[in-house]
Amino acid sequence: MVENSRCGYVAIVGRPNVGKSTLLNYLLGQKISITSRKPQTTRHQVLGIKTEGDTQIIYVDTPGLHQSEGKAINRYMNRAASSAMRDVDAAIMVVDRTAWTDEDEMVLSQLRNSKVPVLLAVNKIDLLDDKSQLLPHLAELNEKGEFAAILPISALNRHNVEELEREVARFLPESVHFFPEDQVTDRSLRFLSAEIVREKIMRQLGDELPYATTVEIEDFAQEDAIIHVSALILVERKGQKKILIGQGGSRLRQIGIEARKDMEKLFDSKVMLRLWIKVKAGWSDDERALQSLGYQDPTGQ
Repeated sequence: MVENSRCGYVAIVGRPNVGKSTLLNYLLGQKISITSRKPQTTRHQVLGIKTEGDTQIIYVDTPGLHQSEGKAINRYMNRAASSAMRDVDAAIMVVDRTAWTDEDEMVLSQLRNSKVPVLLAVNKIDLLDDKSQLLPHLAELNEKGEFAAILPISALNRHNVEELEREVARFLPESVHFFPEDQVTDRSLRFLSAEIVREKIMRQLGDELPYATTVEIEDFAQEDAIIHVSALILVERKGQKKILIGQGGSRLRQIGIEARKDMEKLFDSKVMLRLWIKVKAGWSDDERALQSLGYQDPTGQ
């Protein structure tokens, strides 16, 4: 062990759409977790690994904890988020500006049970219309729990993000590093490819359809200097397939163009991407189908 080296796990938790994945990407300095303006974009736990000198922080990005558990996929996401609070050295709870909802309260309740140090990151402060609301709101938040620190931040503008990271580092135990210093995630290129395609779908489509959509990589192979990716997009009804294809295939083509650009940037390689769509009724409410599609339950249930 390098003298005084530190390493530990830090969960990033919060209700949907508060900016957890955006925060992770800026902490790492590169895009690992997909983002969109729609809630519940993140469906899986994703590790983001940052090594600087003798310090390695392993961030655990999580799906947003939400109260609706109507479908199997919603229950899966809640279990994935809840399990991330166990066996970590600290947690960052992300909230959105001056809002505080029942789902925020639910997240805080689970964190209390986990008994780990909690840093409260009050995100998107750059979007506050009335900045004078901030200080009274921070005082109110301070009454809600024993936070290790409360920091107003803007993940998108990187405001106070370095300060948040310094606070996080205080809770890391002395330890050898668990990952090589050049590794930034535990996820495979196949997984990242599927997530990139799903992000482009989330950004292209209306409010309902993205939640009936998932992506499975059927083939991933490198030939010479080109990576060949074949991605299957699953929807639940024929009408959804038609919407996803778009007039004359225009929407699917645009999704493919945008996804390929991101893959080439991430993989530093030319990518040949093929997309097609299949209807699989009820996949999002079928535990067995979810497992076969890579939704592996982190709790082992």
